[in-house]
Amino acid sequence: MPTPTRRTTAVLAALTAVLALLTPTVARAHTGPGIPRLTDEHGRVLELHGWNLADKDHRGEQALADITEDSVRDLAAHGFDLARLAVFWDDLEPAPGQYSERYLRKIERVLDWAHRHRLRVVVDAHQDVYGPAFGGHRGIPAWATRTDGLPYTPHPDDWFSEYFEPGVQAAFEHLYEDPDLQRAQARMWRILAGRLAGHPALLGYDLINEPMGRMRPGEDMFAAARRIEATQITPMYNRIAAAVRSVDRTHWLFVEPTPAAGEGRPTGLGRIRDTKVVYAPHFYNAAMEAGRDYDPSSGWLEAYEAAVVRYPREHRMPVVVGEWGPLDSSLPHMGRFYEDALASIRRYASGWASWQWCYGETYCALDRDGRWRPNKERTAQVYATAVAGVVRGASYDAEVYRLSYVSAGRGGVTEVSVPPSWQGRRVDVSGPARAEASAGRTVRVRAYGAGLVTVTVGAP
Repeated sequence: MPTPTRRTTAVLAALTAVLALLTPTVARAHTGPGIPRLTDEHGRVLELHGWNLADKDHRGEQALADITEDSVRDLAAHGFDLARLAVFWDDLEPAPGQYSERYLRKIERVLDWAHRHRLRVVVDAHQDVYGPAFGGHRGIPAWATRTDGLPYTPHPDDWFSEYFEPGVQAAFEHLYEDPDLQRAQARMWRILAGRLAGHPALLGYDLINEPMGRMRPGEDMFAAARRIEATQITPMYNRIAAAVRSVDRTHWLFVEPTPAAGEGRPTGLGRIRDTKVVYAPHFYNAAMEAGRDYDPSSGWLEAYEAAVVRYPREHRMPVVVGEWGPLDSSLPHMGRFYEDALASIRRYASGWASWQWCYGETYCALDRDGRWRPNKERTAQVYATAVAGVVRGASYDAEVYRLSYVSAGRGGVTEVSVPPSWQGRRVDVSGPARAEASAGRTVRVRAYGAGLVTVTVGAP
């Protein structure tokens, strides 16, 4: 994590102590006690709002065909600053030791588009049900799949249950335990990170999507998840971290628990031996994944939040929710869900990426005509993408957005993203800073001294 100079630290500490007595309480947009904020290369505090970009249907020469510059431009134009880009090991290394130059160029092309449209990118090593050895899923190559001859039965109406098939569980255990597969995974990451490390759009690497494993007799899913996270996934993350750091010392590493965390259970992950690690859980509810409506009285969201903050507090790491969003956003209580979910995530996370930026049905952000699907327009909010100072608080409602922060000093630039529905509204700045001309969706506020700054985006 970038650290400020000693002088800057002393100034900020003194100002914060004084302003704590003077600043009125506002609705917080912080990560709670013990959870640090994500920062950029300038030490600015980041808040990331975005969506996942994924093309699971095309591979080989057609890989990533569904992701175009138009979709990247559209994502940015709606006021978002983050894309989590799914890439697949089976496309990158179709045969052992044979890496696809074509695929690497396609990944770089998406990052080029993201940079052009001022998006940050997390490159996600995505897998679903391990990989193509199981029913045409994507992820870990067939040549790196070992099943011990155990069975696999597809479940086309409930694909997630395929993770509990014996052959799939055996494959995960071999990935974690077999030295040659450990070396192959590390080598793949050295190739990928070595190629992307210098790209200006890159924020970091999500080391594996939704890792799973093998349950033992007598274990339920939650006991198995904690054991697998502690004894197999944590060592895997440390191996991958070492591989990435051999070629890239700069970018953030995003680590995920198993999907069991979505049911409000604390993770069993241990310490990742790196100084720039982001905890990246997913935020899904089993009932809503099955197509049911949100139940505000169920206690699920409260249980999830209480559980999800334990690990990042203990290990002092920022949080970014890597995936979230309901299967059917049109149900009667889904407006309430989006309000509750976004308020909850703001309490502990530095941002989120919803699933998925596409044009169609179910999880897609937009319909085929480019209109918001029901309630998903609620994700397009005013927010501070980067703050040059110490965030004191933020509040947001349908009429006014207000940010207060302690400026780090002369020259620091804070950026506020304004979605299309809010553009044209008045921007007021008080304190030792002034608003510069807006650059499209972004309002830039430049400080000319240290002190409390308040930015208000209000009525037209």
